[in-house]
Amino acid sequence: MSANFFYTIEVIANGLMTGVMYSLVALGFVLIFKASGVFNYAQGVMALFAAMTLVGIQTGQVPFAHLINVMFGTHLDKFGWEVPTILAIILALIVMIGFAFIVERYILKHLVNQDPIILFMATIGLAYFMEGFGDLMWGSEIKKLDVGLPQGGNVWLENATAGWAEGFYGFYLDNLDMWATAIAIVLVASLIVFSNYTKTGRALRAVADDNQAALSVGISLRTIWVIVWSLAGFVALVAGIMWGAKSGVQFSLSLIALKALPVLMLGGFTSIPGAIVGGMIIGVGEKLFEFAIGPYIGGATENWFAYVLALLFLVFRPQGLFGEKIIERV
Repeated sequence: MSANFFYTIEVIANGLMTGVMYSLVALGFVLIFKASGVFNYAQGVMALFAAMTLVGIQTGQVPFAHLINVMFGTHLDKFGWEVPTILAIILALIVMIGFAFIVERYILKHLVNQDPIILFMATIGLAYFMEGFGDLMWGSEIKKLDVGLPQGGNVWLENATAGWAEGFYGFYLDNLDMWATAIAIVLVASLIVFSNYTKTGRALRAVADDNQAALSVGISLRTIWVIVWSLAGFVALVAGIMWGAKSGVQFSLSLIALKALPVLMLGGFTSIPGAIVGGMIIGVGEKLFEFAIGPYIGGATENWFAYVLALLFLVFRPQGLFGEKIIERV
């Protein structure tokens, strides 16, 4: 076998793992859309805010330090301690659950039975508010996130596969991407079990099918919304950890939500497995296209390939691979 064959396998493997990273963000969209029919524009900013909160807690940063210093002439920066990673993650998760309660109480509670476009616009406003609030709370500078996960290429794998073909120097796979893949598999399996085999999961599906019918049998819409936004916050935290550890915690982290849109269009807005499959298709597709076609057309195809593929799906299969076909009877 030629070196080019093994390099193609390497590209596919890296594409699969990149796709899983996209899927982690897409999962948050799916959870909220399944339970309420609302497309949560703020999911990407939730990942950014969760990562910023985790770094702030982990490093002992004083919240709103810049604002306090300007108002009172102080020089606060940090408390002088560092919080262990596991405890910091738990505290960040508590913050995201608290955020879910605030969203339900002050936003969703007042928008019950409103048109989906009204709820969508509310999530746009929420996204911009969270972005500004996060910068005010933790600062806008780029932050390094270290949760103890190994990073960089897997040296053992690279050495073990070097020389398999003339001119092939071994598979280069990033340790963090492999960890993200394993975590995503566990997370997706847990969400599927929760959705299909628990009483709360069945209640989530009931609310998604018909709000009024769910209310008539005693299911609390407000409780369901708190649960589903808490789950979305948890997924955002996981995505924020993985992407933040990979590229740093910065404003561009919120833009990963844009890459999640093609994933949702391929997999379907209502399917948890579809989010994973769609992410893998996007990840592998953009890597292979860049590897095989990119050099002939100037490169940088990863910036637009996913959106062109999503456009084709919208034309020929708008519900996605796993989405439910919508049939309206008049």
